[in-house]
Amino acid sequence: MAAYMRPREEGLIQDDVAEDIADVMKTIGNVAEYWLADPKRTVEAQARLIGGYLELWSSTLKRLSGKEAKPVAEPPARDARFMDSEWSTNPFFDTLKQTYLLTANWAENMVDEAEIDAHTKHKAEFYVRQIAGAVSPSNFVLTNPELLRTTLASNGENLVRGMKMLAEDIEAGGGDLKIRQTDNSKFKVGENLAVTPGKVIFQNEIMQVIQYAPQTESVLAVPLVIIPPWINKFYVLDLTPEKSFVRWAVAQGLTVFVVSWVNPGPELADKGFDAYMKEGVLTAFDVAKKASGSKDFHAVGYCVGGTMLAMTLAWLAASGQDVGLRSVTFLTTQVDFTYAGDLKVFIDEEQVAHLERKMLEAGVMDGRKMANAFNMLRANDLIWPYVVNNYLKGQAPFPFDILYWNSDSTRLPAANHSFYLRNCYLDNRLAQGSLMLAGQKLDLKKINLPMYSVATREDHIAPAASVFLGLQMFGNPGRFVLAGSGHIAGVINPPARGKYQYWTGEAPGGALEDWIAGAQMHPGSWWPDWFTWIEQQDDTRVPARIPGKGPFKPIEDAPGSYVKVKA
Repeated sequence: MAAYMRPREEGLIQDDVAEDIADVMKTIGNVAEYWLADPKRTVEAQARLIGGYLELWSSTLKRLSGKEAKPVAEPPARDARFMDSEWSTNPFFDTLKQTYLLTANWAENMVDEAEIDAHTKHKAEFYVRQIAGAVSPSNFVLTNPELLRTTLASNGENLVRGMKMLAEDIEAGGGDLKIRQTDNSKFKVGENLAVTPGKVIFQNEIMQVIQYAPQTESVLAVPLVIIPPWINKFYVLDLTPEKSFVRWAVAQGLTVFVVSWVNPGPELADKGFDAYMKEGVLTAFDVAKKASGSKDFHAVGYCVGGTMLAMTLAWLAASGQDVGLRSVTFLTTQVDFTYAGDLKVFIDEEQVAHLERKMLEAGVMDGRKMANAFNMLRANDLIWPYVVNNYLKGQAPFPFDILYWNSDSTRLPAANHSFYLRNCYLDNRLAQGSLMLAGQKLDLKKINLPMYSVATREDHIAPAASVFLGLQMFGNPGRFVLAGSGHIAGVINPPARGKYQYWTGEAPGGALEDWIAGAQMHPGSWWPDWFTWIEQQDDTRVPARIPGKGPFKPIEDAPGSYVKVKA
């Protein structure tokens, strides 16, 4: 409590909790209003819930009398909250579990069946899931059999350890809870993360350009420029050596350049999307060509970096400029935000305007707010298991490189982030062909390049259906690959691990479900398929290029200093 109150008493934090709660209550109130407006509907809703409880009561009495009884409500097969055997074998905990599931399912059905506008329904669905996840009996000592056993066996030492970690995590969050998802002491950028050899050969206010050292005597003549998202740090593509996409690409004989975005402060508040395009993407293209001595190059864009890359290509096409791009690869990239998933819950005029007011005061958006939003998309995987494990079991989480990267958030400049939210998520102007950027109207149909696009089947940030729809906006939809797993693990899936799978098929068109029905599944990583496609564009090889031997002298070793700045 002291860790929580101190920064508030000192005026370092101003809470927005009241506004958040007000929005939740207003949204759920719209659902309640629908059901209460008609007495018949009200009685029907009540009867449905009470009927479920009576059926459960009957089932429980049968079990207590020694008879077999089929569960009235069961959790999904992959729901890890109720894996302990006592959730099924102990009548008390089994009844508690089923009561919770009945109530949560009933609440979700109430939202699903309510005849309200689509955005309000989407928000209500999201909020009800969040509330249901928070009140799960698995999250409390007295209603979780495993926690009860642990607490009794250790005389409560687990809770003492947990409260210590809770205080530490509130301190680490500056007064807000920053849930530790991994053992942060086991990782350090530049020592066991982002260790692929290379040099920073260029930098300006908003980014550094890294050129990686070759691992082969000859390399493909056409170099590769990677544009990562600016809302995360680039080293998700260069994690541990065995998981590094960058290291693997270099080992195949590619000359790789990567943009490392700055972790901006208030002084960069006015750096908008056009500045990030010109001083970031276009400058990186120019640096890569001069450093490699090649007039051509391949480009890769990941997530929001891919969205910016697509806008840049459309801007170049509208400007009549040819910069020598031979091919483009999009990784989990959205350009049509119609099916953008649960992140749209946070995007409406009222919420965006509120966020803009906050960013105007600070000059930037705190990266932790974005990280929290991403975690809420999968709260039962990324929030509540760690609350239970850390603060109730009193156990430190295991070291996990991806979750360390996930918690290593970065700030977002106000002008840039506002442009992105309004023009993509709120108004979807890029897909509509009405987006103006740096004096040009952007038309994706004018982009007619060899294109390779990857979506991931379980993506909560850039849903596969959203990516698939967006690809049909381009002049050439190219080769589409659907990878197994989610937004990070589906992309960072090195071939040596032999995990997951990917699907290939016809060029994107129609509905994703129809495309999947006719697609071919391949085991393992999509990386070799991508590299084969890259070689098909041009397999000419030249002597390896050494970073710093060209017109740009080394500034510092990779991964550079920008990526090490903490939010």
